[in-house]
Amino acid sequence: MQVEVWSDVVCPWCYIGKRRLETALERFPHRDQVEVVWRSFQLDPSVPEGETHATLPALAAKYGASVEDMRANMARVEQVAADEGLEYHLSDGISGNTLLAHELLHLAAEHGKRNELKERLLHAYFEEGRSVFDVDSLVPFALEVGLDETEVREALTDRRFLAAVREDGATAKALGATGVPFFVVDRKYGAAGAQPAELLLQVLERAWADANPLIAVPAADGCTDDSCAV
Repeated sequence: MQVEVWSDVVCPWCYIGKRRLETALERFPHRDQVEVVWRSFQLDPSVPEGETHATLPALAAKYGASVEDMRANMARVEQVAADEGLEYHLSDGISGNTLLAHELLHLAAEHGKRNELKERLLHAYFEEGRSVFDVDSLVPFALEVGLDETEVREALTDRRFLAAVREDGATAKALGATGVPFFVVDRKYGAAGAQPAELLLQVLERAWADANPLIAVPAADGCTDDSCAV
């Protein structure tokens, strides 16, 4: 069974959703037969590459809210994250274009390291307050998960995975995604947003039951609930 997750590395609900999916998988009896595939989705591709800005005032301006109201909203999200074991520092964050980070994740996938890198980037951005927006910032994380520095720099310079990132985004839109996280099981069941672990578990169980239906042989002699003929 395959679970595809479209997400961005600067989406606070995506990290929360990742933790909730992991909780659901821990409770799923067939978890060893589930492949989780992380897909690319840029929340704001309009941000010029190479530029960064403070997240708090930018979001306040975007939504027409005061800085203090936005700080309060961030605090509420931080509490939700804390309930999942995550320590966010949203009001101190910076934002930028995540295209290179997504390209790096595709390179990591070729080496079987996409899951490890996805976690590392999310942790770095949300819990360590580190940049994930340029080559020099991304290289240390790539090295930590075992990628080669020369290959990383070459791949991010020649943009060999740019088309793959854009294809992920196009597929998400074709499947009806308007935001992230967006979970799709076997290209049949979708769940939008950071759904509770209990709901994600129900989706997994439904998908498994549909893919592995019970096949019964003709009935033989037996007992009913309240009687047994001899």
